[in-house]
Amino acid sequence: MAHLTGVEPRPRIRHNDYSPLTPPPIGGWTPTLSASVVIPAHGGQHRLDLTLAALAAQTYPAHLTEVIVVDDRSDPPLRLPDLRPDNTRVVVVPPGGWGAGHAMNAGIAAAEGEIVQRLDADMVISREHLEALFRWHHLTDYLVTIGGKKFAEEPALTPAQVHEAVRHGSPEDLFGPSALVSSSTEETIRRLDGLRASKNPYQVCTGPTVSLRRALLDEVRGFDPEVVRGQDTEFAYRLAQAGAVFVPDMEARAVHLGLPAQRGEHGKSIVRLVEAHLAHRVPLRRDLRKEPGRRWLVPYVEVVFDVTGADERRIVAAVDAVLRGTLTDVAVTLAGPWSPLEGGRRWAPGTEAFDLALVRAAFGHDARVRFAERAAPTAAPIPFRYTAPVDAPPAPALLERAVKAMLEERIGLLILDLPGGGTATLERTEAVARARRLTAPGEDPADVIAQTHGVRHAAASEFEELPKAPAKPAAPAASQTARNPAAAQTPKPAAARTPKPAAARGPGRRRPRRRAAAACSARSSTIRRRPRPATPVARRRGPAGQVFLPVRSS
Repeated sequence: MAHLTGVEPRPRIRHNDYSPLTPPPIGGWTPTLSASVVIPAHGGQHRLDLTLAALAAQTYPAHLTEVIVVDDRSDPPLRLPDLRPDNTRVVVVPPGGWGAGHAMNAGIAAAEGEIVQRLDADMVISREHLEALFRWHHLTDYLVTIGGKKFAEEPALTPAQVHEAVRHGSPEDLFGPSALVSSSTEETIRRLDGLRASKNPYQVCTGPTVSLRRALLDEVRGFDPEVVRGQDTEFAYRLAQAGAVFVPDMEARAVHLGLPAQRGEHGKSIVRLVEAHLAHRVPLRRDLRKEPGRRWLVPYVEVVFDVTGADERRIVAAVDAVLRGTLTDVAVTLAGPWSPLEGGRRWAPGTEAFDLALVRAAFGHDARVRFAERAAPTAAPIPFRYTAPVDAPPAPALLERAVKAMLEERIGLLILDLPGGGTATLERTEAVARARRLTAPGEDPADVIAQTHGVRHAAASEFEELPKAPAKPAAPAASQTARNPAAAQTPKPAAARTPKPAAARGPGRRRPRRRAAAACSARSSTIRRRPRPATPVARRRGPAGQVFLPVRSS
């Protein structure tokens, strides 16, 4: 196995296919990276004792491992049992929050290892669990490893029993075979070829046993403490936007004490709470954003315009074009020299500062519009970014259709040729973030994206047309059949509908004037004909295809 030293180039993994990586066999390599196992806990002292007993029997070197139990204000406070790893300590969460995410952040702040392992306080893990996960992090530094787990109701166990079973490699023997319940996570991993074929592997990263490099963890700034349910999925989503690759290792076996919370009495309520958090923070969950009138915490697409040197009318027109598009889940970043506007300075009309002041006055209270000196290196946590000249804002349907194409084709960069010259780009944030990590000095990041996700060139016009609405059936003309349905069922004979030629009536015979007038009156009451103009009249078509005739003056 080649250890990552920071000198050799990182492997360029395409999508989530980590097949180019070959981990060493368990027991057949020498670990070098230090690791911190962080265990958030609230109550449950007995289960915590069993978890620590299993950790005390690990094959990963004890001198490279520390264990941090984060007590989330348990009553009574948690204590360390006698049977535990040597380097184990308890930290108490600071005030200002609660929940697993807040506790994890406290443990991460205290951790010193190069690898950080998140472990639930009710997990009995196999002896090679940590080694199986940590061996991958010796290959490269942008992986997130996921351990396997089964569920079981907690039997009457002692820490000594657990330690002995784990040390001999058979923790499952502590539970009856019929008591072990497979998790949906493991089933999904098998179905998607170990997540190699997964389009959104972060969804499987559900938290009870997950590890990653400390540098990657710091890059995404830990857990969101405001998410009290579903924090693991939200955290994994941000890791995906940072370009991470998710690697499940089923040799890292574990048993979760207790059945999933979703199967309990309040399972549906818990799912609703999870979805409420994820709807705002995970834009790729389009199924949770079905209400188009809502405003979401994390938009789906960021649109960037460089407004340096542009006048107010062009900037306002560009922003309005985006906000009026068919995709409403957007944010607009206006990159330009905004700092001169600070400090209460006066701006003379006709200057760039004056135009920018007008723009900020127009959009300063719209949360969808942002003002920045320059765009951030990536759009994270927003999953897509569209960059175009301010004079060429996207057509109404372009963003929606282009993003859909990127998802279907799984590409990372779409380069669009604009009708008036120049280009616009639609980037997938995870692809850009991975390219920033892997690009060598002097190398074009687009070349790296082509290797890891794919790049496509296209004309902007391919995505500009609105979907065609189905044609409406033509309205039937007013006729005698409309007024008298019976007439439609009993059609007149052809002879009755065809007037006789004058010669057939005989020479010199005339229709009585009274009868002719009555017949003319009857016809005019059933059919009203529009008088035809003497000369052809120009017609024009409306936006939906309607035909309009010009109004004639009397």
